[in-house]
Amino acid sequence: MNLVKIDKSDMQIWKYIFGVIILALSLIVIAIIQIPDGNLHIIACNVGLGDAILVTYGKTQILTDGGPDKSVLSCLGKHVPFWDRDIELVISTHPDADHSTGLVDVIKNYKVGEILINPVDPGTSVYEVLKNEVGGRGIPVVNPVEGMRLGVGMIYLDIFNPNEELFGRLVVKNSNDKLAKYQISDVTNLYSVVYKLSFKNFSGFFPGDAPPEVSDRLASGQPVGTVNYIKIPHHGSVNGLTENLLKVLMPKIAVISVGKNPWNFPRPEILDMLGRYGVKTLRTDEVGDVEVVTDGTKYWVK
Repeated sequence: MNLVKIDKSDMQIWKYIFGVIILALSLIVIAIIQIPDGNLHIIACNVGLGDAILVTYGKTQILTDGGPDKSVLSCLGKHVPFWDRDIELVISTHPDADHSTGLVDVIKNYKVGEILINPVDPGTSVYEVLKNEVGGRGIPVVNPVEGMRLGVGMIYLDIFNPNEELFGRLVVKNSNDKLAKYQISDVTNLYSVVYKLSFKNFSGFFPGDAPPEVSDRLASGQPVGTVNYIKIPHHGSVNGLTENLLKVLMPKIAVISVGKNPWNFPRPEILDMLGRYGVKTLRTDEVGDVEVVTDGTKYWVK
């Protein structure tokens, strides 16, 4: 009987080839899974006690806030195709660390088309780093104000907060600085960017950490209209959504972005209020990333 001697180098070559084939097949499968499906996706990323809301439609991405750390990158990695390194619009609702810290890593890892951000500078180290990244990369800056409407493809954003009256309360630091025109101290939530997203016949409401003062003003002021979806402000704190605004919006789905915390967020008062109005409520601390999908008419939780 003749024995065939197999060279170890040949075995290594075949192992390498086999590994390359497996890797290529894996990438093909991932690419197929991540091909856009023609629907709008709203993903509340599970970033712990913080906010990071990703909206995707086709090749378009809008990211609102970045959470308290780098975990937002894991969410983007799951929900944005690996070959797409562009984010068309980043929205920084306000400069608190649990909303803005992760944006620094997003800007370092993705090409950002524009950033929508209030020109309020709290003088924190977190905001200083964010300003430097935005300015250093030459990212176009848009300062939102009540009444503004922006279009990103087929997605429209109507701004409801802040308004000129609120800016009038602040001290002007540098009138030409779109990132730090005003000095601000401990009222950052009051200046949260609040917007309504519209996509065909579907709409969602995104209030950052807007406090009751803003909620009640919106309930009685500029018409907001009803929505299908709401991101509950301030992680379900009582210093956020009011019943007056809830009665105006009448959402069917509410998402609370929250993690372990010493304040018992979301508060029972908010959960009870949502329950009385029959709002289906989903929490990132219970289910992880919360993804709502719509074709512009129908919508569902994925």
